[in-house]
Amino acid sequence: MRVTCDVVGEGVESCELSADATYGDLLATLGYSPHEATVLVDDAPVPDDAPVAADRVRVLRLVKGG
Repeated sequence: MRVTCDVVGEGVESCELSADATYGDLLATLGYSPHEATVLVDDAPVPDDAPVAADRVRVLRLVKGG
């Protein structure tokens, strides 16, 4: 399954995931942990353990270094 990820403030990336992947797996593929980013589908956060059901998501980083 290919998912397009709009990482807010950082650009758009495309991820290839297995059919049984979760949103937590998607974050890991992008190099983020669930403690530093959340996935939004239709502008609503989704649980990390929910199966990926969208082909386009937004990823919002919750913590940024500075």
